[in-house]
Amino acid sequence: MESQVAADLREFILSEYLFGDESRMPADTDSLLENGVLDSTGVLELIEFLEEKYRISVEDSETVPENLGSVANLTRYVVGKIGRAAGVA
Repeated sequence: MESQVAADLREFILSEYLFGDESRMPADTDSLLENGVLDSTGVLELIEFLEEKYRISVEDSETVPENLGSVANLTRYVVGKIGRAAGVA
């Protein structure tokens, strides 16, 4: 599941923010904000994508770089939320 979530996130970021320019795709551990991929509006769009795609609720208190700052952090966050919703984690 983790690899699928990461792939989904990369695809979304590539199509929505980088307009298909794979050369601008940062490494999974690189900050999306510091690398200019996301801005404040982009974060809101990303949250909307997460909530629709994975049927999770992103709380205001969870909108921190540790959860949303990179593809790796996003993947860990989403997998954890899905696991908690399913009673796994």
